[in-house]
Amino acid sequence: MKLWLEIHLIVPETSFSLRTMSNQTLVTKFVLQGFSEHPEYRVLLFSCFLSLYSVAVTGNILIILAIAFNPRLRTPMYFFLFNLATMDIICTSSIMPKALEGLVLEENSISYGGCMAQLYFLTWAASSELLLLSVMAYDRYAAICHPLHYSTAMSKAFCGMLVAGVWALCAFNTAIHAGLMLRLDFCGPNVVAHFFCEVPPLLLLSCRSTYVNSIMIVLADAFYGILNFLMTIVSYGFIIASILKMRTADGKKKAFSTCSSHLVVVCVYYAAVFCAYISPVSSYSAEKSKLAGVLYTMLSPTLNPLIYTLRNKEVKAALRKLFPFFRN
Repeated sequence: MKLWLEIHLIVPETSFSLRTMSNQTLVTKFVLQGFSEHPEYRVLLFSCFLSLYSVAVTGNILIILAIAFNPRLRTPMYFFLFNLATMDIICTSSIMPKALEGLVLEENSISYGGCMAQLYFLTWAASSELLLLSVMAYDRYAAICHPLHYSTAMSKAFCGMLVAGVWALCAFNTAIHAGLMLRLDFCGPNVVAHFFCEVPPLLLLSCRSTYVNSIMIVLADAFYGILNFLMTIVSYGFIIASILKMRTADGKKKAFSTCSSHLVVVCVYYAAVFCAYISPVSSYSAEKSKLAGVLYTMLSPTLNPLIYTLRNKEVKAALRKLFPFFRN
């Protein structure tokens, strides 16, 4: 879920300018601009994006299989990792096939329904991942700060309830935004200044007032981008304080190793969010939004399985057991 903090100031002016076009035929399909402004890089971009997509899908599927077929990985941490890998697959698969098609074709069009479906599944997966990272931070907090009560605090029933709550809450939130988007009319230009359907460029094409959409987006950002981030920071604040209080170096090393992979993922994910979207209100840029899209939908789902497998002996052992060729 991205931080569209600039939308509520940009959209009203644009919406007003498009109302005069309300007598035109409503748009039934959109044209994704993609990376058409750099046609000389299409072959290179196609190769890079196809490679990233292949690694992301393959890596996350391997993690899912390793956790599903190894009884030793039936712990809360790996249960959350299983869901994170699922979210990554949904996130990247909702936009990458169409983005790759856009690099091959001169004009990459998408139907109105396809655009809304793409927006829904992408927003659902991205917001769910943000919320799940906070849940995983709490899991590490319980494991390190309260180890004696960990098995009771993070029972299977409670973990299942947490994950179900993440999926359901984000599905409901996304349904609200999708419903508000469906009420808009698009009767002017139909070129989306992005390589997938995203909220800001679509709002800029609306010929109806987008004020309600902007308010709901700001409220969602306040929860996902600010409150959610603070919850993660607080959890890791307690974790670091608890590790520093440990007397032995081995104890500190063991405690840190249990959360280091997740800490790396959190840093990469939120660094991408803040670098891409925390900027002056008047500086919204299609180029910047495309770069952010690459970070969220391609780079992050690719790095997550690599980070967790390269830094996790148990996952690597499970993969070697499941796939003997990994032993070489």
